[in-house]
Amino acid sequence: MANEVRAERGPQEEHSPVDLRMDVPHSARVYDYLIGGKTNFEADRTAAHASVRAWPSLPISMRTTRDFMQRSVRHLTEQYGVRQFLDIGTGIPTSPNVHEIAQAIAPGARVAYVDNDPIVLTHARALMSSTPEGRTCYVDADFRDPESIIDDPRLREVLNLSQPVALSLIAIVHFVLDSDDPQGIVRRFMDALAPGSFLALTVFTGDTDPVGVGGVGREYNARGIPLQIRDKAETEAFFTGYDLLDPGVTLVHHWRPDADAAPVRDRDIAMYAGVAIKR
Repeated sequence: MANEVRAERGPQEEHSPVDLRMDVPHSARVYDYLIGGKTNFEADRTAAHASVRAWPSLPISMRTTRDFMQRSVRHLTEQYGVRQFLDIGTGIPTSPNVHEIAQAIAPGARVAYVDNDPIVLTHARALMSSTPEGRTCYVDADFRDPESIIDDPRLREVLNLSQPVALSLIAIVHFVLDSDDPQGIVRRFMDALAPGSFLALTVFTGDTDPVGVGGVGREYNARGIPLQIRDKAETEAFFTGYDLLDPGVTLVHHWRPDADAAPVRDRDIAMYAGVAIKR
């Protein structure tokens, strides 16, 4: 039975009320709507519909990316014995979340969630639960400032960084422009983690449908949501210096699919994925 996280204060106890800006589309709420969630507003739905008009396969690609997250967490927990996860760019909680997947296999697993979006903060209570044996926490921080996350006392209470950690960066780096050096940011996180740690990462790409996916990028940027599309070589660069697990960098639905997975066309996917280990 789940219980509130020990020694961790809830977000509402630490922060003033936040302005959700319901009249402005928000990337987390647009994503929530496209995968069938209910935590969204009219501005988000308008942005989502415009993006789907540009590329009708967008909801398929997003749901398939969510499936990859679940498979990667399950695989790392079952096959590699990972018991600590750092999930950055958490988004609006949608079950099953990382801790639910990991703790179903290993009840003592520990998960630190990180995001800096007001809408996520308001729903973080759903992430602040754990099995009695495990721990979870939520840290309100910016991915672009790795040291503020790594040094946060809440994270340090939950994760032991002298032991391996799986860093999960699902559907986040496309919101970080090249001018902010996303590859350098990822390296700073990985440098702080022990040997034997893992990097699970997805990258938004237009390789499968440059015109349609390019239209999604224009729609997001026109609505004030910076989004950068990258190719396979740029995706592989995120893993430089680490050993990729088979099958390497591939479209998300090709990364160790479940035996009973429904077939998905490559042209309906706009996300590369990879999982690598730090030696």
